[in-house]
Amino acid sequence: MKGVRKSFGRLVALDGADVTAYSGEVHGLVGENGAGKTTLMNVLAGMLRPQGGEVLLGGEPARFSKPRDAWDSGIGMVHQHFTLVPRLTVIENLALGVRSGGRGLHLPYPRIRKKLDKLRQLTGFAVTENVLVEDLSVGDRQRLEILKLLVRDPKILIFDEPTAVLAPQEVTDLIRVFRKLASDGRTVFLIAHKLDEVLAAGDRITVLRNGSTVHECVRSDVDVSALTRAMVGKEVLRGAKVSASAGPVIAKLVDVWATGAQGQTAVTDVNLEVKRGEIVGIAGVDGNGQMEFSEILAGVRSAERGAVELPDQIGFIPADRLGEALIGSFDLSENLTLALVKEPAFRQGPLIRWADVRARAAEAIERFGIRPTSHRTKARHLSGGNQQKLVVSREIDRGRDLLVARNPTRGLDVNAADFVRGELSQLRLERNDIAGFDRRPGIVLISTDLDEILALADR
Repeated sequence: MKGVRKSFGRLVALDGADVTAYSGEVHGLVGENGAGKTTLMNVLAGMLRPQGGEVLLGGEPARFSKPRDAWDSGIGMVHQHFTLVPRLTVIENLALGVRSGGRGLHLPYPRIRKKLDKLRQLTGFAVTENVLVEDLSVGDRQRLEILKLLVRDPKILIFDEPTAVLAPQEVTDLIRVFRKLASDGRTVFLIAHKLDEVLAAGDRITVLRNGSTVHECVRSDVDVSALTRAMVGKEVLRGAKVSASAGPVIAKLVDVWATGAQGQTAVTDVNLEVKRGEIVGIAGVDGNGQMEFSEILAGVRSAERGAVELPDQIGFIPADRLGEALIGSFDLSENLTLALVKEPAFRQGPLIRWADVRARAAEAIERFGIRPTSHRTKARHLSGGNQQKLVVSREIDRGRDLLVARNPTRGLDVNAADFVRGELSQLRLERNDIAGFDRRPGIVLISTDLDEILALADR
C-alpha cells in the first residue's frame, strides 16, 4: 500500500500511509488511538475506498469497490467491533458468507463442522455450535470472530485487536496460530496496542502516527521503548501507584448466586465488600461469570439469591463499549448526556443546558486526548480506542459512590492506557464533601489483564 489517503469530512484519517508486507510473515501495525491503523486495513479489506494512493497485490494494482472484491482476492478481516448476528447460533454465523459450492440456498453445515473440528485443535478455542451469539460472553464472541475468518481460509488475514479480551494463555495460543498461518505462506496483519504481543508475534512492524507511516522495522531491531517513542514522538512516563487508606464499606454482596443466559450457574456463593478509596481486582478468563458479576454490582441484573447492598450512585464501564455504553448515532456531547441528564447542574427545569454539556465535552476531549476533537463527531466515527476514552471519561467524571470497570483499558494505546490507570488510581485519594464525609468511590476492576490487576488493585 503506497501513499494511501482517506478523509472523513474535515478529519484526515490517512495522510499518505505506506505499508509493505510479504507472504509468510506476521506484520504488526501499531500507533496511538486514531493513528489510522484500522482505516488503513479497512481500505485493504475493501471496506473503504481510498482518496489517493494505491493498493498492490503481488505487485499488481488492485481496486476494490466492495468487501466482496477483497474477499475474492483472498483478503479477510477480523474487525475490532463484532460483526456477528446476535439472533443466530454459532454455526449459523460461521456459515454466513461461505459459498455452498453447489446449487440452491442451503448452507454448507457439514463442511463447516469439519473445518471447525480442525480449527478447534489449531486454536484451542472451545465453542458450542448451537448457542445463540447474544448469549455468548464478549470473550467467546471474540473467539467466534476469529474462527469465522479462519473457516473461510483467506491468504491475507487482518486481525484488529484480536487479543483485547483474551486471557494470557489464549493470547499465547493465538500468537502460535499466527505463526502457523504465516509458515503456511499466508500474510497476517496484526493491529494491537499491547506492544509485547506485537513483538512476540511480528516479523516486521509498521508504526503509524497521525495518518502517516513514521517507522518500519524488523522485530529484532526494536523493543517496547523504541516502539513507544516512534508512536508518540517522546518517552512515555509510567505513573506510580498512589497510596491511600480505605474508608467505610460502600457495597456488599453476601452469598450471591446468578444464572447466565444459557441457564448455567455463572456466579456461585460470592461474598464481597468494597470500601471507599480502594480498588478491588477481579481476575480470570473471560466467560467465567464476569459479565453477570459486573452487572449485579452495577445494579442492572438481579441476583438469583443472596443479599446485595449497593449505593444509589454507580458508574459502569461495560465490556462492549459500542453495544452497551454508547449510541453510535449520537455525537460526543449527546453520549455524555446519558450520564448527565439527571444532574441538576446540567438542567434548567425540563430542559438540558446544552452549553454546559458541550463545555463538559470539551473538557473530556482535552483531558483524555479524544480524537477528533469536535464534540459534534458521531460516536460510530471514532476509533475503538477513542470510543473507549469517551466511555471512561464519562464514567470517571460522574462522581459516583461505586465504579465498576470491566476491561477499562481495552483497545487503548500504551500512553492512553497508562493515563486511564493513573486516573483510576487518583480516584482513591482523599476527597471529602463540605460536611467532611468521605466521597471517594469504591472501585471494582474486572480485567483479563493480570498485569493491570497487580498494578492497580489493593486486594
